[in-house]
Amino acid sequence: MFKRAAALVVSCGAVLAGCGTDPRIENQEIISNLVEAGFPADDIRVVEEAVYVGRDAHVTLEASREMLQPGEGSAEHYRNANLVGTSVTKICVNPTSMFSSYTRLSEGLDLALANYNALGLRITFARGPTTGCTANITAQATTGTGGTAGFPSGGYPYGTINIGTGLQSYSVDVNEHVITHELGHAIGLHHSDYYDRSISCGTGGSEVFPGLGPVHIPGTPTTATLGGSIMNTCFPGNTTGEFTSSDITALQYLY
Repeated sequence: MFKRAAALVVSCGAVLAGCGTDPRIENQEIISNLVEAGFPADDIRVVEEAVYVGRDAHVTLEASREMLQPGEGSAEHYRNANLVGTSVTKICVNPTSMFSSYTRLSEGLDLALANYNALGLRITFARGPTTGCTANITAQATTGTGGTAGFPSGGYPYGTINIGTGLQSYSVDVNEHVITHELGHAIGLHHSDYYDRSISCGTGGSEVFPGLGPVHIPGTPTTATLGGSIMNTCFPGNTTGEFTSSDITALQYLY
């Protein structure tokens, strides 16, 4: 998630846990799997030994292997082949002490969790530490004015969202928007304007090949518009941080 029309480079502290395996070898397989799944090579980047697609979505080796299954077409709202399983009912988002020290990031997190909990989904979100968690996500601070996350794997949400401390100088609504967006990735949502990032960013081409990899969510629009989804690639400065009607349709269909 990036500010509209800003040319930013993903920078975060994500490092692949290779369990003794050379990260470069794992990354080669991840990239190969992504290309096979339909992601163009020029949309894949390696930052600090971690592989990213679509600017802000970290892909692990396990997740890349799970992506190698047939897609079902694509449109404005779409999801990853991997979703959060039914065994997960309460996702606890645990901010680090550094994250919580930034007041607007901290307030934005509370508002983002409220966005999801207002929808009556089968999964609920809670700010940790707390009890009864069936899955956990760590919210940590990083540099810049955007965020990064990843896609679900093994039936669990991606375990980390990275939020730029530069967002402290933006409104609470912007912080709410970026955190809601990255949590969307963590439970399986892709960018709404994947086929033309210039819709929300002002510049940029397609993110993935249409018809390959993404799975369309029934009932959602077939075209993206500026401000039409919290899952657009870039955020507008005047965002309210709230879900649009099509966002709600997508989430209620999935969860």
